[in-house]
Amino acid sequence: MTKLISILILLVVVGIIAGQILFTVNETEQVIITQFGEYKRTIAEPGLAYKTPFVQTVNRFDRRILVSDAPNAEYLTQDKKRLVADPITRWRISDPLQFYKTVRDESGARARLDDLVFSELRREVASHTFDVVIGAKREAIMDAVAATVREKAREFGIEVVDVRIKRADLPREVQSSVFARMQAEREREAKRYRSEGEEEAAKLRAETDKERTIILATAEQQAQKLRGEGDAMATRIYAEAYGKDPEFYTFLRSLQAYELFVGKRSTLFLSTDSDLFRYLGSPTAGASKSK
Repeated sequence: MTKLISILILLVVVGIIAGQILFTVNETEQVIITQFGEYKRTIAEPGLAYKTPFVQTVNRFDRRILVSDAPNAEYLTQDKKRLVADPITRWRISDPLQFYKTVRDESGARARLDDLVFSELRREVASHTFDVVIGAKREAIMDAVAATVREKAREFGIEVVDVRIKRADLPREVQSSVFARMQAEREREAKRYRSEGEEEAAKLRAETDKERTIILATAEQQAQKLRGEGDAMATRIYAEAYGKDPEFYTFLRSLQAYELFVGKRSTLFLSTDSDLFRYLGSPTAGASKSK
């Protein structure tokens, strides 16, 4: 029994010593071994590694791309307008030893990077107008900021991948005034467009009325001409017909007169020797009377 307990105690001690000697490096890590704070070696390959127990310390650093999301800050543009922006930085640890010596850990690295980004972004924003910063050239501005921050971050063992702005906006206290000015500008443009539209509509109506008047006048002129030609032709036909048989023409005109003024169920008192009714008795009577 005592021998079994001794074996168990020995196994526990061996396990503790083995845990102090051997350790695992993951694929997402890189390790620095220090002894009483003094650098000994770097382990960059994943797998099983060793160290001197109890005197050496394993310092693990992430080898993946990390993100530093700086808080919102105000920047002043070249045209003296305030801009609120929240930059975001993507970076990785390129030199673990330099990183350990300068910033120690990720929180220290983020603090240094945020300071660098804020300083460089403030300088770039101050050299451009507000319209340029929030416009199409913002990407070029951020590329310039990233290049400068990348160069300065190398002394901390950090490789900066890129720097971007998640959002660029005006301070809250000036947003309402800016929106009011934008609204007034849009209303002014709308009034101008409406005025131009009404002017163009009046011009089109005037042109249309003019064309309508010309068309009506031309049509009336043509109608008068056609009516005159028709009347002349009718007169000529009547004259030719009258010249061929005057008595028949007189008879026909009399019948037309009867039709016009003698209607249905009408009573008319005339003298028996009236010229109007000379054809009622006998057609020859009208002829003889006319002779």
